[in-house]
Amino acid sequence: MNVGIVGASGYSGEVLVKLLLGHPQVKLTAVTSRQHADKPVAQVIPALRGTAAEQLRFTNSDPASTAARADVDLWFLALPHGAAADFAQALVPAGRKVVDLSADFRIADLATYEKYYGTHHAPGLLPSARFVLPELTDPKWKSEIKLAAAPGCYPTSTIVPLAPLLKAGIVAKDHIVVNSFSGVSGAGKKAEEQYLYAERAESAKAYGLTKHRHLAEIEEQLSGFAGAKIVLQFNPHLAPMRRGIITTTTVPAAPGATIESLYAAWRAAYAGKPFISILASGETPDSAYVTGTNRLDLSAVHDPRTGNFILTSAVDNLVKGASGQAVQIMNLWLGLPETAGLV
Repeated sequence: MNVGIVGASGYSGEVLVKLLLGHPQVKLTAVTSRQHADKPVAQVIPALRGTAAEQLRFTNSDPASTAARADVDLWFLALPHGAAADFAQALVPAGRKVVDLSADFRIADLATYEKYYGTHHAPGLLPSARFVLPELTDPKWKSEIKLAAAPGCYPTSTIVPLAPLLKAGIVAKDHIVVNSFSGVSGAGKKAEEQYLYAERAESAKAYGLTKHRHLAEIEEQLSGFAGAKIVLQFNPHLAPMRRGIITTTTVPAAPGATIESLYAAWRAAYAGKPFISILASGETPDSAYVTGTNRLDLSAVHDPRTGNFILTSAVDNLVKGASGQAVQIMNLWLGLPETAGLV
């Protein structure tokens, strides 16, 4: 199976190139970047010197010429929202499978998308697209869709701990507070001052309070699992680290729920899921130990004083929060081992 990447020069794109070049069962045959067109991939991503990347060059691209490439069966879109939809609108009718890393197809409700992101460039594709969180999305997606939307990093670290508990009635559906801390790579290769590591070193700050874009994705997905509309408080922060996401969620325990019943719900939901690691109660996840992996670590404690459960999770924002999860989706969609090319 030949695969390609549109927009491979950002942080997520670079990780995706590395993962696909090391994948045992697919061949990366096309890598595009308008900024780096005609340059060798290994020149732009020096970590790949001496690898198969030496044979690859970035090419320029537009939606029509990309869709016309009959030698590529599946495309990853590592593009900003809006731009990804333009390419999807050409690729999907051409019969190409598409895994989108942007936000364009993560939100099923068009009005909600436009509230957070503005005009959608390909609303007609929404019915044929699906948000796919591999551990939680109904496996029927593999035969029902033409486009898979890979979840964002903050949503992955929030939805994985909460969804099984809401579905099982272990936690309340209101008064949920989510505090997340992200490494600066989560903002992409921006030159804005607040994202410079010199500004973040020895410093942390909240941002995007009350209306962070990922909130729409989180609430829509959790509402589906809860069977009721979920409205939560989401408080993202920039942290003084290059990569990683740590999320701490405070949620009231449902009447009669115990830490044992919480862990039982997690074990039932994630049995046999190779990338979910459930830690003992009180052993909080550390972003350092998931960096470079497609793993999500999670744990929980119960606070008898407040009646709350406190859920903690950690992911690498560039792997399980982006490119690794996209490869995991590809593996499942193509019928390959779920763990192929991933650690």
